[in-house]
Amino acid sequence: MLNLNLKGKTALVGGSSQGIGRASAVALAGLGANVILLARNASSLEEVKKELDISIGQQHFIVTADMSQPYLMIEEVKKFLQINKITVHILVNNTGGPTPGPVTEAKTEDFEAAFQLHLIANHLLVQALLPGMKEAGYGRIINIISTSVKTPLPNLGVSNTIRAAVANWSKTLSNEVAKFGITVNNVLPGATYTNRLKTIIQNRAAKSNIENKAIEENMMHEIPAGRFGTAEEIANAVAFLASPAASYINGINLPVDGGRTGSL
Repeated sequence: MLNLNLKGKTALVGGSSQGIGRASAVALAGLGANVILLARNASSLEEVKKELDISIGQQHFIVTADMSQPYLMIEEVKKFLQINKITVHILVNNTGGPTPGPVTEAKTEDFEAAFQLHLIANHLLVQALLPGMKEAGYGRIINIISTSVKTPLPNLGVSNTIRAAVANWSKTLSNEVAKFGITVNNVLPGATYTNRLKTIIQNRAAKSNIENKAIEENMMHEIPAGRFGTAEEIANAVAFLASPAASYINGINLPVDGGRTGSL
């Protein structure tokens, strides 16, 4: 029997005020998990919590912190966990992507900021939550990265660089924690119709002096499925990897991209 039941488990979901993070929080709560929502926008988190609070027999929480300031963020998380005496079993590392642009035009501070926002923030959260996962004998660390891990994407120079670093950090981590019943996997979204993709489309359209619709059609032409993905479709992969059913899946990159990535 396929065991997707997360009742009694607690998940911490980064960037859960919108997009893939929000959809992941909803999906995990739908499988029975208690969810800690983490992002910097308190009012948006309150809206998500209202949506989750319709679940019966579960508790959901909010931690307001800015992941671009990882050392301040982790202090807020630690303080919350200590006060509420909560063990986190599932960590979804997710946050907004770096600013688009050619790598030749990237400033050194762009790389430094992206490194802090992605790798350092992820690492600090893992270090804070790992003891509880070990004690529980159950842990799922899921990193939302990008298909650029497999094939670098045009005009995303900083993102391509930092995402690859996160993927290799993740693989190394997966080898070290597997013996404790903890898995570490990466979900690689393709073109997903979130606010970030809308911004990318608008920027390309402005630079090319053509309509957004034309940019969208060109992008969809590269996708065998012939359409953009939804945040909910990415969240479905997250929810499965978080479940007991995925206990022997460890250290992988899982593209969820409609077949766009040109490699296995």
